[in-house]
Amino acid sequence: MARRRKGRAVDGILVLDKPQGMSSNQALQVAKRLFGAAKAGHTGSLDPLATGVLPLCFGEATKFSRFLLDADKAYTSTFVLGVVTASGDAEGEVLETRDASGISEELVEEHLAAFRGEIEQVPSMYSALKHNGQPLYKLARAGQEVERKARRVTIHELELVAFREAVNGGHPEVDVRIRCSKGTYVRSIAEDLGKALGCGAHVSVLRRTQAGPFDAAMQVTLATLEALAENGAQAEMDALLEPLDSGLGELPLVKVSEAGGFYIRQGQPVLVPNSPCEGMVRMGLESGEFLGVGEILDDGRVAPRRLIAGTRQ
Repeated sequence: MARRRKGRAVDGILVLDKPQGMSSNQALQVAKRLFGAAKAGHTGSLDPLATGVLPLCFGEATKFSRFLLDADKAYTSTFVLGVVTASGDAEGEVLETRDASGISEELVEEHLAAFRGEIEQVPSMYSALKHNGQPLYKLARAGQEVERKARRVTIHELELVAFREAVNGGHPEVDVRIRCSKGTYVRSIAEDLGKALGCGAHVSVLRRTQAGPFDAAMQVTLATLEALAENGAQAEMDALLEPLDSGLGELPLVKVSEAGGFYIRQGQPVLVPNSPCEGMVRMGLESGEFLGVGEILDDGRVAPRRLIAGTRQ
């Protein structure tokens, strides 16, 4: 017999403002405890150094987390020129410092052009990618390095927001705004830019401002959740959750009749007039109730692929 989960049934997506110094899983566990939720998961790791948009899926929303994993992301970041660290960010050991006083804003802008569009990127040894079941960052911290294959990612936007020259023996700093495809490592952009400039570089600040349809305006802090939980304001906390299908906004919506919904819930394909010709779709009843995610078959019918559970008792 399946083990019953502890906690209450909470369904929806929380757009958390992840604090610095906390791993994504640590942030998830704190939020899950505050909600008293039976089931929760995050939608892709943010480094402990990073802050910002971290969508957390509760209950039935966890069934659709992969669509957020695949979504584009946006960041703001600060690169420090002239300092190379082991991890490519400010948390790593400093390996080398170089004189970057001759680097100009114009030179940085010129080299940034090479990082726009489709590029090849070798994942950092300090990434969460796994090798033989072990995250690369664990191997890196144990002093091991393994070969990583370059991956193709897309940098939709890479804007130089500010350039600050070195002051009082410091190092030049570059503020950038990035919008990119899944699997892009900002620290790798910083490191590769530093190599192109001949001075080295690392990330000192990283903030995610968007993940798929969720942006910074929708964020909720752990401090807000803690204050609500302390006051027993469970309803107010639940009201902070985005709807189950809010992370699926890029999928076209197919509305089915009540009769069609019955067959969908039985796992059977149905024919829906004016549906898209192919691909994945959101499925909902004409009444507005969300059913789940489906796929258009070759014969034009909509086949259920991931359904939410029925009405809870």
